[in-house]
Amino acid sequence: MTDLTKLTIAEARDGLEKKSFSAVELTDAFLASIDSGNQALNAYVLVTPEHARAQAKESDARIANGTARPLEGLPLGNKDLFCTKGIRTTACSKILGDFKPTYESTVGQNLWDAGAVMLGKLNNDEFAMGSSNETSAFGNVVNPWRRNEKDGKPSDAKLVPGGSSGGSSAAVAADLCLAATATDTGGSIRQPAALTGTVGIKPTYGRCSRWGIVAFASSLDQAGPIAKTVRDAAIMLKTMASHDLKDTTSVDAPVPDYEKAIGRGVKGLRVGIPKEYRVEGMSKETEKLWDDGVAWLKAAGATVHEISLPHTKYALPAYYIVAPAEASSNLARYDGMRYGLRVAGDNLTDTYEKTRAAGFGKEVRRRILIGTYVLSAGYYDAYYLKAQKVRSLIKRDFDEAWNSVDVVLTPTTPSPAFAQGEKTGDPLAMYLEDIFTVTVNMAGLPGMSVPAGLSSEGTPLGLQLIGKPFDEETLFRTAQVIEDAAGRFKAPDAWWKKG
Repeated sequence: MTDLTKLTIAEARDGLEKKSFSAVELTDAFLASIDSGNQALNAYVLVTPEHARAQAKESDARIANGTARPLEGLPLGNKDLFCTKGIRTTACSKILGDFKPTYESTVGQNLWDAGAVMLGKLNNDEFAMGSSNETSAFGNVVNPWRRNEKDGKPSDAKLVPGGSSGGSSAAVAADLCLAATATDTGGSIRQPAALTGTVGIKPTYGRCSRWGIVAFASSLDQAGPIAKTVRDAAIMLKTMASHDLKDTTSVDAPVPDYEKAIGRGVKGLRVGIPKEYRVEGMSKETEKLWDDGVAWLKAAGATVHEISLPHTKYALPAYYIVAPAEASSNLARYDGMRYGLRVAGDNLTDTYEKTRAAGFGKEVRRRILIGTYVLSAGYYDAYYLKAQKVRSLIKRDFDEAWNSVDVVLTPTTPSPAFAQGEKTGDPLAMYLEDIFTVTVNMAGLPGMSVPAGLSSEGTPLGLQLIGKPFDEETLFRTAQVIEDAAGRFKAPDAWWKKG
């Protein structure tokens, strides 16, 4: 029998519709895959087999009686930033302890209402703060891909899967779920997708509800999917996106059927190449990959135009003022008084201090301190207010670019996956991993990463597409052309599986 875990969402959907296999069989195949491979990869922090099988049984009943929903019986992984009713949700931080929400995130509810099956909660950087999934209280996630040595044999070095959605990207790449939910504050969907050979899209800010997602930086956070193919990402986003009265930043706009954009091609599409993204130190293979993307789109009928986004160089420093400032505010609620971890002290202030010192990891403490500093009296105008002005200029750069182009093409990351521990001692080197992605969040635009090639080490590289606000359809059209030209890059032999 075919290995059901190798299927895409589109293939699994068709197989269930034709009754080639049942939702329970499909779910059991993924649960077996998790049981066999999660110990080595650490992608899941909680597996929910009973919950998953109950959902799958309901799906089989609906398929049998002709009331199947759009995602009926499709097993997914759910990032541990999404609240799940009655199921532990921790944001991969000690401070939330054994917290079990009494409600479901809107994005999650949309998926389960559409018939999807939840396999469990996926690992992520603590409170989504990180670019390598090395800050989780549950330990590091391991990338299923491995570097090739000079003799062509795979290295034993453990590579990072990107972050913060490293559990999501690793689980999809290793066939531990069909697709996964993820979140993106400065690149946390696109960067891990690029490092694991998967497809990830951060939709326009406001396209998906943030209600029930543990907050990092509220003006930047946005939910989206990580999937095996462009089509699968389109199928996922169609259900994840919705208007939500519970989220004041949710935009009341119709959600297109993104799958219908697949195959429409790019003839006549104007593609922008920003000269500011040719940064110093970019590797030759990243430049070649970018040139290949340009050639593929030209061959498909698009026209290519150099554009200027002059304030790009200020995006990263501005982001690392805005995001920590909002994190400092959002994480003030974790005080040991209402839920989660509590470490008793001699008085109220001492309890606060001991709880937060024990509950937050090093990177989260670092960002809270930066954020509190830039919001403090005497520094607010010098740092935070100035960063918000830069943010407006970055958005204006894109607004002007849309007068001459329809979509922008850039690399997703400056380099392929690096080894665990390689950059953790240098926070600035880690922050530079987001150099190509943060502008999208600062401007509230949709951005997407598509696998486009392999590095000289045999590991994936991605190309990023940036679109106009609420024009995700153009990203899917363009991404499909790149996927068709580059081909799919499946992780090598399943070294992570037991036995």
